Amino acid sequence: MEIVTVPVGALETNCYMLYQKERQDALVIDPGEDAGRIQDALGGRKVAAVLLTHGHFDHTGALYAFADAPIYIHQMDSVMLEDDFYSFGGMPGERTQRPKATGFLSEGQKLSLAGIDLTVLHTPGHTRGSVCLRTGDELFTGDTLFKGDYGRTDLPGGSEEQMRASLRRLFTLSGCRVYPGHGPGDVIK
Repeated sequence: MEIVTVPVGALETNCYMLYQKERQDALVIDPGEDAGRIQDALGGRKVAAVLLTHGHFDHTGALYAFADAPIYIHQMDSVMLEDDFYSFGGMPGERTQRPKATGFLSEGQKLSLAGIDLTVLHTPGHTRGSVCLRTGDELFTGDTLFKGDYGRTDLPGGSEEQMRASLRRLFTLSGCRVYPGHGPGDVIK
């Protein structure tokens, strides 16, 4: 499996493209902004699905460019695609119309898309519907876990208590390579 990382937007959100070399389709995780840069990085591959780790604007701002593909988010964060209060939490940012989700992610769900098998881990704390996506020893954490840090919990839907529980859970996944929503990745030790 190939993983391409494109930092997008003013907050340098990591947008990930996952694909198998022998296939002409790909998955997109968290298309925050800069739709043209994401499309260029896809290299002509068709987007089989867009997977959202949560609904904040900096992870969904370019979603409009992929509206023809299935869009997956946890149901608890689906309101964030429609309501700027929850998506922006009072922060500034360019408001773009975001399409609704076509499917929902849930704890333990197994997905097989574009030749890639993924498992969904519901990791609330940053938002009520934050998820991590695991494929093998690769873990896409959105804003749940960063290198040496974790996502903020002071925006609407955030919870310090839930974040602590989610982090305890993730730290049991020793050996997983973390692909965070912002900044460089790391390995859970």
